[in-house]
Amino acid sequence: MMNSKAKPIEFKLNEYLNKGLELLKKDFGNFLVAYIVCMIMAIIPFCGLLAMGNFYKYCRKVNKGEQANVGDIFNFDDFLPYFIVQLIIIAAVIVLYIPLFILIPVSSMAGGDDASAAVAIFMMPYMFIIFIAIFIVALLGFYIPALISLKGIRDIKTAWSMSRIMTKNNLLSIFLFAIVVGFLSQIGILLCGIGILITMPYFYTTHYFAFEDALQQIEYDEIKEIGSKNEF
Repeated sequence: MMNSKAKPIEFKLNEYLNKGLELLKKDFGNFLVAYIVCMIMAIIPFCGLLAMGNFYKYCRKVNKGEQANVGDIFNFDDFLPYFIVQLIIIAAVIVLYIPLFILIPVSSMAGGDDASAAVAIFMMPYMFIIFIAIFIVALLGFYIPALISLKGIRDIKTAWSMSRIMTKNNLLSIFLFAIVVGFLSQIGILLCGIGILITMPYFYTTHYFAFEDALQQIEYDEIKEIGSKNEF
């Protein structure tokens, strides 16, 4: 693994959408099976993110023309970093909801319409703030799965710091990407539900190219830096 350095990424939304579709068409049958396996693995507690990360590894192998086995989705090499990520998420959610855990019992003991109204007035803006905060954090951490699964970074603090740098000036582009890909991948629900098996793999292939391109941009600069050092 190269030095863990990061820089703001040039986000190529249209390119990722097109390449994701092309890769999916290249071997759709196996991608469909891999997605089903991914869904099965996600049933195992704390393995949903791990399955997703392994799917990106599968995408990389197919894209590079390497031997890809859908059974590799059941690989647990990256279990610990993803487990830590999920523990952090759970802890953060609990902390965000602490004011509600305190306010609701207190208002219940106080009783009266005024107390209920006060809770309602407090909850609406507070829940909105929580939603915005979670959304921003999710955007800032967009590249964490790529850094864990495709670059092999196991330290979550390092992955988070790198992802924040990589998403700098790109939050709007990533937000639009999430909306477009999310909409396209959910179209399958309109096709009697089963269609989601056709459209959801597209969600993963487009994200794979977003991740792969970002890592290539970083590694290109790292190679240049190593080359310039060797010249002296």
